[in-house]
Amino acid sequence: MAATLKDIAKNVGVSLATVSRVLNYDRTLSVSEHTRKQIFEVAEDLNYTKLKRRPAMPDKQLKIAIVQWYSETKELDDLYYMSIRLGLEKRGEQRHFLTMRTFQNDLNAIDPDVDAIIAIGKFSNQQVAAMARLTPNLVFVDHDQLCYGYDSVVTDFQFAVRQVIDFFWEQGQHRIGLLHGTEWTTDKQMEVVDQRLRAFKQEMQARDAYDPKLVYGGDYTNQSGYEQMMKAIDDLGDDLPSAFFVTNDPMAAGALKALRENHITVPDQVSLIGFNDTTIAKYVFPELSTVHVNTELLGSTAVDMVENRLQTGRTTAERVTVGTELVLRESTKQAE
Repeated sequence: MAATLKDIAKNVGVSLATVSRVLNYDRTLSVSEHTRKQIFEVAEDLNYTKLKRRPAMPDKQLKIAIVQWYSETKELDDLYYMSIRLGLEKRGEQRHFLTMRTFQNDLNAIDPDVDAIIAIGKFSNQQVAAMARLTPNLVFVDHDQLCYGYDSVVTDFQFAVRQVIDFFWEQGQHRIGLLHGTEWTTDKQMEVVDQRLRAFKQEMQARDAYDPKLVYGGDYTNQSGYEQMMKAIDDLGDDLPSAFFVTNDPMAAGALKALRENHITVPDQVSLIGFNDTTIAKYVFPELSTVHVNTELLGSTAVDMVENRLQTGRTTAERVTVGTELVLRESTKQAE
């Protein structure tokens, strides 16, 4: 069950209004970064199920480095990666591993005696090689490195996007807009193209319905979602699609704000579906329909793969693909 605003406020020691405004990315609120970080972490943490039984203590405490490609501050702009890290750390605690955080791919901060590295996010070939020099026991989360011989835990983006398009299609909404993101690895050596853009283009082309004029690119932030939707409203005017797929929840929250400021009602005039089902999806208005990604499972699976590799001596790389679920809330029209 999702945490309530009251639960979060009580844990952090702030008012309900403060929690609500932080979760809605209200940058006009005067609140410290520490408090903001606490609110997001508690909101995510309260959604995890507590461990019922504790396993037996291992003979040797293993050291696992968690390499997060985001900075601590940027994590708060895209809770997806923070959620994965929290799930990973919880599984590590259950297994009695010593987990050590490293943000923004700071490999110099990694203990040279580390037993394994779990890398969350996107990494260039040079960065992967640098981690491999520290330990052969590497697991990548949200970045498929199987073809290079490394364990990987990934999301089934193709199926997820097909679910979204199928839903809109069944509602008779065949003109579908897209807001997506593009990023670079922290060393600026590799551009990371949104896999959901590729899947969207492929699925819509198969229906002979892909229109590049309805596709807008940003950088995954709340502000970017706001700006790209404002641009779509300005460019398209009365031809604005009645359905939009947005490839992460912060961008979708920004898009909702832009629609609201332009007096475009959701979902009566425009339906909106986000992606990841992070905490903010339940606290924006209207509540956001989104694709649920089990971030706790992504993180815990990575720890399980490390444990298997270390216990069995396995050297053959494995890839685990985690499925998704479309969660319908107030930002989409429901069939009557």
